[in-house]
Amino acid sequence: MGERTWPVAEIISTERLLLEPLRVDHAEELAPLLDDPALHEYIGGGPATPEQLRERYRRQTAGRSPDGREGWLNWVVRHRDTGDAVGTVQATVRLDGDRPVTELAWVVLVPHQGRGYAGEAAVGLVGWLAEHGIGALVAHVHPDHRASARVAERLGLRATDERIDGEVRWVAP
Repeated sequence: MGERTWPVAEIISTERLLLEPLRVDHAEELAPLLDDPALHEYIGGGPATPEQLRERYRRQTAGRSPDGREGWLNWVVRHRDTGDAVGTVQATVRLDGDRPVTELAWVVLVPHQGRGYAGEAAVGLVGWLAEHGIGALVAHVHPDHRASARVAERLGLRATDERIDGEVRWVAP
């Protein structure tokens, strides 16, 4: 399995949201919004400085791993009416044999949680991935994070008995 060409993130539109491809300069806007310890209760880690986010976003916006074996797709999720950032979604695509498998992740900022944005953004992302021939999906969800489990269920994923770093592995049946 060597280097390959991966899809490039494009704007994705849903009923209430716009998924905007991640740029390095999003770090300035997102750092203060992600600086909420409650946000990291289930996802781990902690708030990053703007400098740390810029470095992370530099790596992510490369679009692929240095060896070319993974494709990295990242978006900022915005509310269509206000333009406010409400979260992020990402897809890490790798080959499993000849077929691409995508690991999905979503984060909704604490003030915007409970409004269905994660599910709506994830459904929009999965539709976009399907248009690009990527349908095998995986997610990892903290066992106590019911809201994220509901998003995984909405995507048609099913929980497995497998745990990775303490999180439940969800897969498409």
